[in-house]
Amino acid sequence: MVIEAVHVPESVEAVVTRSAAGGLVMGGGTVVMPLVNSGSAGVTELISLRRAGLDGIEVSDGVATIGAAATLTAVAEHPGLAFLRPALRTIASPTLRNQATVGGNLFVAQPYGDLAVCLLALDAACEIAGPAGRRDAPVAEVLAAGLAPGEVVVAVRLTPPPSGAWHYHKAMRRRLNSASIVTVAAVVTKTTPEDVAGECRIALGGVAPRPVRAPSAERALRGRPLTEESLTEAGHAARADIDPFDDAYASAWYRARVLPVHLRRAFLS
Repeated sequence: MVIEAVHVPESVEAVVTRSAAGGLVMGGGTVVMPLVNSGSAGVTELISLRRAGLDGIEVSDGVATIGAAATLTAVAEHPGLAFLRPALRTIASPTLRNQATVGGNLFVAQPYGDLAVCLLALDAACEIAGPAGRRDAPVAEVLAAGLAPGEVVVAVRLTPPPSGAWHYHKAMRRRLNSASIVTVAAVVTKTTPEDVAGECRIALGGVAPRPVRAPSAERALRGRPLTEESLTEAGHAARADIDPFDDAYASAWYRARVLPVHLRRAFLS
């Protein structure tokens, strides 16, 4: 199909109307434009979020609200979201991060979409606008089931983790600007004085068709110190939670093989 029109609505309501009519929503274009250029977008109209007022970022009362059209660069530069900077710097190049958006990253095919892995570990929620009005849904639900026709993610909300609770590690072929072989993002709070793992949320990327939680690894760590032994055990347990695939970066066998190593490194490096 050939693109016949690009709409730039100035309100969320107008975006929803255009989306319900069959247009394809576009944030920064880093996901959509390759589809357009290859002729596989499957639509004749694009809907840009550039003027819809969805690029704001606010951190207040312990909750961060990030507009769907906020760029990865803007998130990395916000002082209230500094814990995400190391993760965001592993995604693509500075040029792409200046364009790529938070909302778009939720719909990037693996082995890309590392911010989506982070949002899953953070138990983030999406604010969604659609023909039936607005609703909230966990990021986990959006990653698993997508959106109903005409619906658009307008914002993501998350609670920044306590100091020392956030862990992130990404294995890739190059040091920067490369797709994931294994991505690990986790929030693990510790109890005192024993310093053992309390609440655990571990998300994985690069090891399944979409970002996934690792409940088997979470159970293996809960109530235990974060030692090399316990983390290695959790890494092996996490193999029950993945569905690895072959691609140009790594084989399914290799991804499963090195998962325990990189899960351990997420906590000990």
